[in-house]
Amino acid sequence: MAAEEAPPTRPAGRGTFSSLSSRNYRLYFFGQGISVSGTWMQTVSQSFLVLQLTNSGTALGLATAARFVPIFLFGPWGGVVADRLDKRRLLFVTQTLSGLLALAFGILVGTHAIRMWMVYLLALGLGFVNVFDNPARQTLITELVPRPLVRNAVTLNSVMINIARIFGASLGGIVASVLGLALCFDLNAASFGAVMLSLALMSSAQMFPGERESREKGQIRAGLAYVRSEPELLVPLLMVAIVGALAWEFPISLPLVARSTFHGGAGTYGVMTAVMGGGAVVGGLITASRKRVSRRGLAIAAIGWGVAITAAALAPSLPLEYMALVFVGYGSISFNALAKTALQLSSVSSMRGRVMALWAVAWQGSTPIGGPIVGLVGQELGARWALIIGGIPTLVVGLVTVPVLAQVDRRRAERRLRSTGADPALNS
Repeated sequence: MAAEEAPPTRPAGRGTFSSLSSRNYRLYFFGQGISVSGTWMQTVSQSFLVLQLTNSGTALGLATAARFVPIFLFGPWGGVVADRLDKRRLLFVTQTLSGLLALAFGILVGTHAIRMWMVYLLALGLGFVNVFDNPARQTLITELVPRPLVRNAVTLNSVMINIARIFGASLGGIVASVLGLALCFDLNAASFGAVMLSLALMSSAQMFPGERESREKGQIRAGLAYVRSEPELLVPLLMVAIVGALAWEFPISLPLVARSTFHGGAGTYGVMTAVMGGGAVVGGLITASRKRVSRRGLAIAAIGWGVAITAAALAPSLPLEYMALVFVGYGSISFNALAKTALQLSSVSSMRGRVMALWAVAWQGSTPIGGPIVGLVGQELGARWALIIGGIPTLVVGLVTVPVLAQVDRRRAERRLRSTGADPALNS
């Protein structure tokens, strides 16, 4: 089914940073950059807070999983809400609540009142906010730029997230080691102000709004049926679910590797996250400069990423671990950006919120399943195994889906030949 689009009011830019020609997207880009930096500071701090409280890899996995249980259970509902409501207004609410939860974390840690049940409870609270925040943030991007720039905007958004990872994780490791964990949570709470300001400064006249769904029964079922009927949506979502459950558990696997394998602490984990983010930035810029996207490329990215994760699991020294993590970061953004771009551009605007909510369920909502498994394996078999059980399945998924996605690309090419309204941004 061809995706709907709003006609651009001016010619689309060209080049790696073309989507930044849109003022609304620039505001979003920089506001999110500040906020995501704060989020990575909190991620570093929360991981080591749990290890301080419990000294348990399983508890670390459970704490990470708690944040994503609501997405796993209620993610499709969040997508329906995003399809119905004004996304900017919805984000004002969700970002405010996220900031308040981070502030609560900071106060409890700073006063030494924090207990594990509180960590679980606050993580669950953030998860419920993300049920609505994730699809709204993902789909707002398509309303900030003309359609020919959507692929570039989605990829640059991933680059921004990884630049923020470098800065936030590095700063988080330093702040946590020198000034204490509580300040990381407090700085994250303050960072949400940048998002609020960017949303307030956006121009409604320069938006490219999609079709908004009216309230009706059966909209969640309709979204699921839509995805099942479209192989170019279903296959990437299944890939993302498997990879997201086992490979994208770095807040669990890397602290275990830093602490147990290389006998480091929050600073070592911060550097690991930062070098992985550096590789992701390079990969993202290369991906953003591509003019065409193929579904088969997603499978190839999975193969490369699986090899890189396995290499990181087997690295015999910390310098070689850092080197391997550069390629892990490169592979992560290539896979994730290609998956999100394919899903965004292959879905009609009225279904896009539900499709991206299912992406969040597959990518993040699978953590309640994969997180405890990775934590338990890392604790019982050794920290390196926490990476191996992500790397090998990712490699296998890529190998299996190469012919499947190549066939999807061929079918799209045949459809374009029969149609005069083909979208050049989706050329394989």
